[in-house]
Amino acid sequence: MLVRLVAERGGSSAVVVDVRRRMAGRGAWLHPSETCLALAIKRRAFGRALPGTTGFADVERYIAASMTSADASATAGKPSKPESGSDI
Repeated sequence: MLVRLVAERGGSSAVVVDVRRRMAGRGAWLHPSETCLALAIKRRAFGRALPGTTGFADVERYIAASMTSADASATAGKPSKPESGSDI
């Protein structure tokens, strides 16, 4: 699933996450992983996709939070050791 990003309104140069995918204006899409974010920053993709934007702290916080919640949910339902008899 991709995350939609838009330029913040009000003359700010920040990029914000459009969680509901309904915000007005031109949008850009990013895979929600730290690797893709780092590559987008390195390639200066935010400035090309959303002209005039420079700040992307909101995007970093969103991806860090989603990675933390994904890690927690992935380990929440799994036992740390297999139950005896289930190693077939």
